[in-house]
Order: sequence, then structure tokens, then C-alpha cells
Amino acid sequence: MTTTRVLTGITTSGTPHLGNYVGAVRPTVRASRLANVESFYFLADYHALIKVGDPARVQRSTLEIAATWLACGLDPEHVTFYRQSDVPEIPELTWFLTCVTGKGVLNRAHAYKASVDKNTAAGEEPDAGVTAGLFMYPVLMGADILMFNAHQVPVGRDQIQHIEMARDMAASFNHLYGEHFTPPQAVIEEHVATLPGLDGRKMSKSYDNTIPLFTPPAQLRKLIMGIVTDSKAPGEPKSTDGSALFQLYQAFASAEETAAFAQAYAQGIAWGEAKQQVFERLDQEIAPMRAVYEQLIKDPSAIEATLNRGADKARAIATPFMAQLRHAVGLRPLNTSAGGKSKSDKTAGCSFKQYRGDDGQFYFKLLDPKGGLLLESTAFENPKEAAQAIQSLQQQGEKALETWKDRLVLQAETDMLISALASFSQP
Repeated sequence: MTTTRVLTGITTSGTPHLGNYVGAVRPTVRASRLANVESFYFLADYHALIKVGDPARVQRSTLEIAATWLACGLDPEHVTFYRQSDVPEIPELTWFLTCVTGKGVLNRAHAYKASVDKNTAAGEEPDAGVTAGLFMYPVLMGADILMFNAHQVPVGRDQIQHIEMARDMAASFNHLYGEHFTPPQAVIEEHVATLPGLDGRKMSKSYDNTIPLFTPPAQLRKLIMGIVTDSKAPGEPKSTDGSALFQLYQAFASAEETAAFAQAYAQGIAWGEAKQQVFERLDQEIAPMRAVYEQLIKDPSAIEATLNRGADKARAIATPFMAQLRHAVGLRPLNTSAGGKSKSDKTAGCSFKQYRGDDGQFYFKLLDPKGGLLLESTAFENPKEAAQAIQSLQQQGEKALETWKDRLVLQAETDMLISALASFSQP
């Protein structure tokens, strides 16, 4: 079967709240358990720098979000779970993509346009308060996605434009330098709930109306009791339409529980009793995860170790891929001429190509400067293993040929292959 690569990230700019859990964390944890899916989950701390100027807040948010994902059931052994800033190839790729992305495209980005429109309406300079970070945000997001050639990126409708931009970047780069990137597809999560906050508007840090996911039970109950409702008295039928309290309950309850709660509304349940039921239903799901979260948050070193392991997995893919991209754009050893020839015309300018076969398995091949096949691999179940083999061949040359001999089909003489592999490590 075909393996689908799925990638998603959360910006480390604040404390996770119920809206984050229902809209992002819970569905992505469930998706990570699906068969034939290779999942990448990352903490978007570079993105946080665009909007957060408090270093302590970025650090604390990184800890809280990592602990949240783990407490909610994400298995770091089954997925690639990493911190964005631990993969230096991402900002390097951001520059490569910057050089093939038109400024006019970025001018049309929603976040940038909103800032310009706001400034214009206030009679200020269009770019007042707009940083280059905000303007370049779509390129960094494109690098996040294209670094791992994600096939699918789950997003809300407000993020579709960024995925389309990433597709444009991939197409522009591929047109100039050959086929390196897979154009990603946005996956719109139509059935993921958007939770209302304490005041009925969308739950958002921007509105200061959030309910922290792992707040203590007494505080959770207090916040729920403070949710705005209408003035209908006990015994008066109440409508579920537009009821923030009902929407909150529905996001956690089964269909049967939701139907029973709707019936209680029709029968005139008192608001205080309704809020108590909401609290009890939410805490039923959250309490076990809260206990795990509280243990995790006390041991930052363990979370740091988990993220470091995730970074190693991510870089096993990113490092050889970036070497391939550097060669493609011309950032090559100086003994390689523009025409792809060096001290040995037969081996300089050789390149590895990693790809997915029709059987859904992952392969790679080594090509000479003219595209001739020097060796190819047998099937790997996942691209990480294929990338590790490529990296080993590039760094260890002849020794790696022996190590990986059972996974390689040689198409050239051994001396030619040794010379070709040596070209990757030439100064």
C-alpha cells in the first residue's frame, strides 16, 4: 500500500487551551495511529518569534505544547516529533525558496494584507509595524512542508493559501533545478469543531477568552460557570442554536450524550445545572491526561531528550536532502565545474535521487553526471531508512557499500562506484 506523509505543527506562542485540543491536538493524535501514514509533528518555535517578543514565554510554551501532545497520546517512537529550531536545514531551505518566490506572491498573503489594510484604515504607512518575519512567514511555512516532502498538510480554511504558496514554491524550484519537491495538498478538516470561548466568540488567545486545557479542576469549573448565557429561567425551554455551552459539551460528548443534553435544554434545564454537566463531561476526558501532563511538565529534561531523538530522526531525512538541494543550485565543491565535471569526468557531479515506487515503498538511485544509473536500492518501508543509507554512502563510501550490500543493486564497476561516492566527500 502507498504510504502518505502528513505534517502538522503548532506555534509555541502560548498555553494550549480547549480549542487547541479539540481543533488540532486530538485529531492529529488520532490520525497518527492510522495505517500507511508517516506522520511529522513539530513545535513551530521559529514561527513564534514573529509574534512573541518574550523569550521566557516561547520557552515555556514549547515545554507546555510538547507535554500536551505527549500527554494526549502522541507516540514519539511511531512518529517524527521534533522542534523546528533543531533542524537547521529548515532556515537554509527557507532561503533557497525565498530566491524562487516572487514578492508579488507574498504581497497577497492574507496576514500581510490584513496588516496593510489595518494601517491604511488608521491613516498610517501601509507597512507600519510590519516585520520582514511576518512578510516572509509563508516561505518559512513552505520550507517546513517541503523539507520533508509532505503529501498532506491538515489545515483550517484560513491556511489554504499558504499550502497553495508552498505548491508554487515547489513548482518554481523544480522548474529551475529539476524534480526535487512533492507539491503538498491541503487537507481541510471540515468536521473538527471550532470551540467558542467564555464570551461566545471563537476561543482564541487574541480575545483573552480561552480555557486552558490542563487547568486544575476547580479552576476549570469556575471558568465554565462563567460562560455567558441568556437570562432564561429554570423551566423555560432553551435553544441549543448558538449556545456556547452546548457547543462545548458537544465537542466532548458522544452522539447519545449530546442528544440527551439537547433534550434537557428543551425541558428547561437550569443554566447552573447545565454548566455543572459540561464541567463533569469535560473533566471526565481531561483528568487522565492532566495527570500525565503534570508529571511530564515536572521533568523538562525528559521532554528535551524526546525532542532531541525526534530531531535526529528529522535530520536523518533533512541532512542528505539538503545536500542534494545544495548541489542542485550550484553550491558545490570548487573542483566541480559548471558543466558538472571535475578531476574525474566520470564521477564528479553524481547525485542521489530518492523516490517512492508504485508499490508505495521507498527507493533511491545513484546517477552519474549524465543521468546514467550507477546503483539502485531495494525497497525500504519508510524514507528515513532510505535517507540513512544515502547519508552513510555519502560519508563512508567504500565501507558503506559493504555495509549496505544486501540492499543495493550495483549497475557499475566497483572502482567506478567508489570513485563516485568519494566525490561527495571531496573538499
